[in-house]
Amino acid sequence: MKVVVIGGGPAGMMSAITASEKGHKVILLEKMNTLGRKLLITGKGRCNITSSLDIKDFISNVPGNGKFLYSSFQNYTNNDIINFLQKQGVKVKEERGNRIFPVSDKSKEVLDAFIRRMKVLKIDIRTNSKVVKIETENGAVKGVRYINEQGKDVLENADKVILATGGKSYPNTGSTGDGYNLASSLGHNITKIKPSLVPISVADKRSETEKVLRESSIGDSLNLCKKLQGLTLKNVLIKIKDEKNNKLVYEDFGEMIFTHFGVSGPIILSSSAILLRYKNIEELFKQGNIKLVIDLKPALSVEKLELRLIREFKEQNNKLFRNSLDNLLPKKLIHSIVEISNINPNKKINEITKEERSNLVNILKNFKLTFREFRPIEDAIITAGGINIKEINPKTMESKKVKGLFFAGEIIDVDAYTGGFNLQIAYSTGYTAGM
Repeated sequence: MKVVVIGGGPAGMMSAITASEKGHKVILLEKMNTLGRKLLITGKGRCNITSSLDIKDFISNVPGNGKFLYSSFQNYTNNDIINFLQKQGVKVKEERGNRIFPVSDKSKEVLDAFIRRMKVLKIDIRTNSKVVKIETENGAVKGVRYINEQGKDVLENADKVILATGGKSYPNTGSTGDGYNLASSLGHNITKIKPSLVPISVADKRSETEKVLRESSIGDSLNLCKKLQGLTLKNVLIKIKDEKNNKLVYEDFGEMIFTHFGVSGPIILSSSAILLRYKNIEELFKQGNIKLVIDLKPALSVEKLELRLIREFKEQNNKLFRNSLDNLLPKKLIHSIVEISNINPNKKINEITKEERSNLVNILKNFKLTFREFRPIEDAIITAGGINIKEINPKTMESKKVKGLFFAGEIIDVDAYTGGFNLQIAYSTGYTAGM
């Protein structure tokens, strides 16, 4: 049987390897000049391969249609991908948050492992091959039409076709949404495409309400983030609140970073996967009602932080306030905290009132920014939305509309948090389709 796989990312490569190991002739078509471009940039170029969590816990980390993946996750687990890579000579390690990385910290080592296995299996890899149509006859796939690297129109006959072209995030890696057009031309419905695991912009002075402006003497959230650009906060607690409806939308602990437009980092990216599904989120953004509240000192209660400040201040009695927070905060953050506190920076520590000190504690426990919007899908790690899962058999990844057509990876309407879960979706659905 001849199988044509469209897309040379982790889902496509896993599909090709699995189908080939079952004894089928496999052709892999990739429109870019190399395979696995997006894989190379995952985990900041280190490749967060998967998670060490029990596979049964993966579904709870997939807010986008996680239950659909039950069979796929059982078919091909996190242990399976680790074993596969180790057989290819890739040693792995576990880091904080159950994240599995290659010991080398190089995503290229993971990509090379896939390519080595495909070469051993003699899979026919054709790069610079842009698919323009999936040919069908009597409701079943018949072949794939593509433009090859010489610019010629080629029709490749196929008994089965696996569509694994990715989503629309990071389009310079080749994920430009081509697969959606191929699937919709065959009668498949595409759910709304949105950015997920995406940084978030904060509000500027023009878009914030008077109430928001009063939160900071600096003036606006955007100005504050620009001043703090490049600063990474580790081990902080964030809460995202819907102030209009008085609801806690999201809470997480970990690492974040300030940027020229707002905030990013693991806990911010994961929050976006929840926020994009929150009712009327765009309207709430516009109204300035979605707040990011950062607890800069989560290990200390309000009472313990106040005692810590009293102790710090006592030891620095004659210092100026602006020079007193070095033991408490990153250097880059001190100026902004001093400014927000409304305490005269040239005031001596022994002149600070109890009320001023309590206000400072409140700022450290409730450092507040106002969200404005998600960054564009080009900046997103993953795409939410895609081929409607109701039109795919979850046990085989085969289309319910076209016989012999299968889907794998990000093109399907499934998406997960950060932590290796999205790559595991690629391997698991790729293996299931390949089977």
